[in-house]
Amino acid sequence: MNDVGDIKSRLVEQARAEGFVSARICRPWDVPEVPERLRAFLDAGYHGQMGWMADRVNWRENPAALWPEARSVIMLAESYMPDENPMSVVGLPDRAAISVYARGKDYHDLVKKRLKRLARWLIAEAGDETQVKVFVDTAPVPEKALGQAAGLGWQGKHTNLLSRDWGNWAFLGSVFTTLELPIDPAEPDHCGSCKACLTACPTDAFPAPYQLDARRCISYLTIEHKGPIDEELRGKLGNRIYGCDDCLAACPWNKFAVEASDIRYAAREGTVAPPLAELAQLDDADFRARFSGSPIKRIGRDRFVRNVLYAIGNSGDPGLLSDAQRLCEDPDPTVADAARWAVMRLQE
Repeated sequence: MNDVGDIKSRLVEQARAEGFVSARICRPWDVPEVPERLRAFLDAGYHGQMGWMADRVNWRENPAALWPEARSVIMLAESYMPDENPMSVVGLPDRAAISVYARGKDYHDLVKKRLKRLARWLIAEAGDETQVKVFVDTAPVPEKALGQAAGLGWQGKHTNLLSRDWGNWAFLGSVFTTLELPIDPAEPDHCGSCKACLTACPTDAFPAPYQLDARRCISYLTIEHKGPIDEELRGKLGNRIYGCDDCLAACPWNKFAVEASDIRYAAREGTVAPPLAELAQLDDADFRARFSGSPIKRIGRDRFVRNVLYAIGNSGDPGLLSDAQRLCEDPDPTVADAARWAVMRLQE
């Protein structure tokens, strides 16, 4: 077997060749702060309907328990920096705003393929006795905490990982391995007194710096939340129908953002400022066809159209009234409720 120090340096080079902007290493047990933070988050009810966060809390709070044989965690970041200002579409009355990460091909598929190739490279270099497991938002792994422990970046006041080298437009992935590789120093916090991300939030989803109440977060509300959204929050969604980029876009460290390496992260046709009237007409088959291979597909037609109707209600555009009226008797009760709310708003 080659020297582990040499393997590590070449591993970092290989990761960059695969398209990752950064690769750093820590131990699975290098995140002792996670249990207390996670328990406080769950006890406060900040996870909302995401019951899966509590279901596997013993693994989520302790990566070492997820795979006890692992000795190293290789944390990787892959840029999806947008080509244009993601806030330019926010507030356009007859158009929908879709989060940057969801405009292209599903990142789970793209990142996981790169992780698997990197893992196979590691086995070839270190020997067949080396075991690996790869994760990309698909297991109870505290990626952001591990990313900070590995020196990939730090968790900002918006709770997302960011870096002085590549900003915060990045997907995270990890390779757990039984190989004991040299580790990197943890990254300290560089947010300072900046509160740009906190003040940018349209729904006041941050009770305090470094704390997120998902129940008020537009990304959670438009993607994870089932059923009607509280009326107090509907008006604050604006025209955001899938996710939200406000806190990410506000971060000044994005001046160092790195261009995305994979063209498949580029926005697909019909995902940048699509007309609300067009989206409101989608039935299940149309929805599935339009968003095939996209992360948007996983929320289903009903939740998607619910979000579209909230945006129509917020538009102030009487030209969209008939689109909302047509859905007032939709078979899905949440869609029908959203349609009636939109009609009421447009008739005020």
